[in-house]
Amino acid sequence: MLPREWLKRIYQLEVKTRLMSQQLLSGNYASIFLGRGMDFDDVRPYQPGDDVRRIDWNVTARMRATYVKRFTEEREITFVILVDLSASGQYSTREKSKLELAAELAGTLAFSASKSNDRIALLAFTDEVELYIPPGKGTDHVMHMLRTILFHKPKSTGTNLDNALRYLNRVQTRPAMVFLISDFQDQGYERTLSMTNQQHSVAAFVIQDAGEVSLPKAGRMVLHDPETGEQVVVNTSDPKVQRAYAMAVAEQIETRTRILRHAGVKHMLVDSAESYVSRLAHFLSAELTRKIV
Repeated sequence: MLPREWLKRIYQLEVKTRLMSQQLLSGNYASIFLGRGMDFDDVRPYQPGDDVRRIDWNVTARMRATYVKRFTEEREITFVILVDLSASGQYSTREKSKLELAAELAGTLAFSASKSNDRIALLAFTDEVELYIPPGKGTDHVMHMLRTILFHKPKSTGTNLDNALRYLNRVQTRPAMVFLISDFQDQGYERTLSMTNQQHSVAAFVIQDAGEVSLPKAGRMVLHDPETGEQVVVNTSDPKVQRAYAMAVAEQIETRTRILRHAGVKHMLVDSAESYVSRLAHFLSAELTRKIV
């Protein structure tokens, strides 16, 4: 890629993710990232203008007057963003690939977290850990992360979520908020994901290209698995092939949902054909209320 094209691409991503971050933090969702991680100190009587979410209902019921929780100085939260760089991320039937969608989402989350001066780390993986950027702060740090996601040349093509999560648990010993961004085309990671969610607070983002959901009726086609290199010729217009593909997709979704639910991990589907900022705000407003101890 030519340097000018490289700079244009990262500049466009920076502008878009900054705007999306501002949208995410506007209005009723401004407290999604801001003001989290404060240590409880005591309670005091409610005063007009206090955040109703800080009402201590147990004390209020006992004292028969409204009391709110009082907090001491804000404690830093570390956000760790895990991004799947496996070859399936290059798939695209829209204007951007799944990897570009993942980079966009990661940038939006990172810029949002940086607004509260929190530390942000990046762990990029395939079927091995490709690289780890330790927690840092500021715009330059976020831009370094975005450049890494977009332009790092992976050593491998496959996906190993178990390996990535085990690495995370080794390097991030203190509890953190973990954003796991992947298309989850893997298996055998259930137990480690559950352990990670006990040590940290994990939110999963399932990256999907709209064209993956259904098989186009286009006659004979060569289907290629970018992670394994396997190829197969199928007649996509054959009703049996259509049904088999639909069943395989449904089974994959059901298995993934079961694994995430069993691990206690909330997840959100991010599709290349849809605008997701509003849904992301709703999702995070619920997910980030979980206490990081």
